Amino acid sequence: MRAEPADAGPCPPCLQGGVLFRGRSTHSLDAKGRLSIPARFRDVLKAKYDGRLIVTNLPGCLAAYPYEEWRVLEEQFSRYRLARPEVLAFQRYFLAAAVECPLDGQGRILIPPALRDEAGFQKEVVLSGMLTYFEIWSRERLEAELSKARENFDQYSSVVANIGGFPEG
Repeated sequence: MRAEPADAGPCPPCLQGGVLFRGRSTHSLDAKGRLSIPARFRDVLKAKYDGRLIVTNLPGCLAAYPYEEWRVLEEQFSRYRLARPEVLAFQRYFLAAAVECPLDGQGRILIPPALRDEAGFQKEVVLSGMLTYFEIWSRERLEAELSKARENFDQYSSVVANIGGFPEG
């Protein structure tokens, strides 16, 4: 068992209960652009959330947020009244692209064509759990991203350690 750093504070509410999006799985989009959500991710959506997903752009991939997690982001951004140009540009790319993608009876979501195009999706995609949300990558783009992460792992680890991302012990 790891000791929690003294300055870490209590576990955030979104991480309490241990029900998180973890792991990777490869899936194929059907001809209509529907994506089957893995059972373990659907279980998280049912156990912890109301089952709704908001899907939006990230550079290189898409991000799928449970509705409740998305609302937290919206509330944070709603505090910006006269935002800097960089914040407005970020909002245009990230927030304005967001679409609710409900699960159908077979556990699939329909990803709109504009989001599929932005993420470079062809047929095969990989869902990657990121704890409170998950990313959806084209297989090729994720392989390139993971290769870059492997090559720069020591540097990335140092950055994460410097911002307090690794517990001591």
